[in-house]
Amino acid sequence: MTRRSILGARNRGIPEATVARLPVYLRALHTLAERDVVTVSSEELAAAAGVNSAKLRKDLSHLGSYGTRGVGYEVQYLVYQISRELGLTQDWSVAIIGLGNLGRALAGYGGFASRGFRMAALLDADPTIVGERINGLTVEHIDKLERVITDCGISIAVLAVPAPAAQAVCDRVVASGVTSILNFAPVVLTVPDGVDVRKVDLSIELQILAFHEQRKAGGPAGVEQEYLEAVDGQ
Repeated sequence: MTRRSILGARNRGIPEATVARLPVYLRALHTLAERDVVTVSSEELAAAAGVNSAKLRKDLSHLGSYGTRGVGYEVQYLVYQISRELGLTQDWSVAIIGLGNLGRALAGYGGFASRGFRMAALLDADPTIVGERINGLTVEHIDKLERVITDCGISIAVLAVPAPAAQAVCDRVVASGVTSILNFAPVVLTVPDGVDVRKVDLSIELQILAFHEQRKAGGPAGVEQEYLEAVDGQ
């Protein structure tokens, strides 16, 4: 989400937790729209989004959308309402910095354009990668970062660089006027006030899943018991 859309939501008194759930509702609505569903009840939409219906109705009420009793919500109109709130009714130019395996996968993903995000620039420091064409874009050298950001009107920077380089690249991005950053590097970035950073750490997500798997197996105590039994059996 961009700084402008976040600030707009704050100015209208929309809670941060609600803002964080709006993209989840939008994804569920897009799936319904693809199935030619015209209207959806709060219970059905809540189930598709993985929340309870009371929370969903309260979230959507912040947008001024209350649905129709006995009918539910009109899917296409709700898509428009949420998209407008998130700032997705206009195109946002995105730069991906770091074209390793992850960066390449992001650059090749076709779903961004349909959600209002236009891949406008690709940058990397590796001279063997610079000059490559990926999904219709030529990879530029990181030395041209500031010029590329200005020339392409970049609104959002995606950092897929190694952790040791992330802060320095972030500093250059911010100095170039970008105030919205999506960070895939496994490091916490320090940014000035007014700059929004969203961090995606796949290893943390895997650790959370491991926690839940452990609990399904009986929790830490259960794991310890399994270990003791295995030792006794040796």
